[in-house]
Amino acid sequence: MAILIRKKPGIKSSEITPKSVYLDRRKFMKHSLATSVLLATDAMLPAWAKKWPDLADSKYSTKDTPSTFEEITTYNNFYEFGTGKEDPAKNAVNFDAKPWSITVEGECSKPGTFDLEDFIQPYALQDYIYRLRCVEGWSMVIPWVGFSLADMLKTFEPNSKAKYVEFTTLYDKSRMPGQKRRVLNWPYVEGLRIDEAMNELPIMAVGLYGDMLPNQNGAPIRLVVPWKYGFKSIKSIVKIRFTETQPKTTWNEAAPKEYGFYSNVNPDVDHPRWSQKKERRIGEPFWKPKIDTVLFNGYGDQVAHLYQGMDLVKNF
Repeated sequence: MAILIRKKPGIKSSEITPKSVYLDRRKFMKHSLATSVLLATDAMLPAWAKKWPDLADSKYSTKDTPSTFEEITTYNNFYEFGTGKEDPAKNAVNFDAKPWSITVEGECSKPGTFDLEDFIQPYALQDYIYRLRCVEGWSMVIPWVGFSLADMLKTFEPNSKAKYVEFTTLYDKSRMPGQKRRVLNWPYVEGLRIDEAMNELPIMAVGLYGDMLPNQNGAPIRLVVPWKYGFKSIKSIVKIRFTETQPKTTWNEAAPKEYGFYSNVNPDVDHPRWSQKKERRIGEPFWKPKIDTVLFNGYGDQVAHLYQGMDLVKNF
């Protein structure tokens, strides 16, 4: 039986001092003139965010130069806020991600529903600089703030029947206007095989560039799976379910010939409507040649063993 943990009174996201502002006192004072509610102390920050000044760097971070904050936050795929790349930044402005709870259920010993702060508190946050590759042929390098997905999943003690992990996005048309259109079968669902989920690379991200996660990037908490195409890294998660059978994921259900369940970055498997052999980093001028796409997005040392013996063309 699931254990229900009462939510604490929510604080609106608009009332939380951004960490970058809080740490810079001069900027903080200037910001406060416009928003007097932020004149409170760091008590306005959630407990788990107060650790951010001392974050450790992940050993798995890439050495690539990160994309700019503007690039990362203004060019997004997030159909819950519109199908255009610029739509999420415009349409998610008033999205209220507080309060927030996450339900864990299925084949595990410790299911329950948890307030976001309680959900995050046990885990060590780190800085992860990961590449993100999208099926449309573009990529970014993003400095995430997050914690290990594997460490989190182990907390709930999945049993021997847990072969997959399913993730579900919030379904709320009043807060996510894109869900009023039937462009996809809402709510958005994604999934991983259990050994993929327990790999050392996937993280649950709660921020980027050392600050709180912007709405358009999946606030307040999202998955990041760096060796797979971007749509696998589901945003604004409200439910995690351990299951014995492969989840019916949103894009795989919508267009199975175009979006396989595994969706590993693979230059040798073209999307039916375009090649995946090359990619362009967001922000690069169009006259500059595209770069070669690398198998598993360059993370083969960490994940290639997961697919030994598999036909990666058939299991795309």
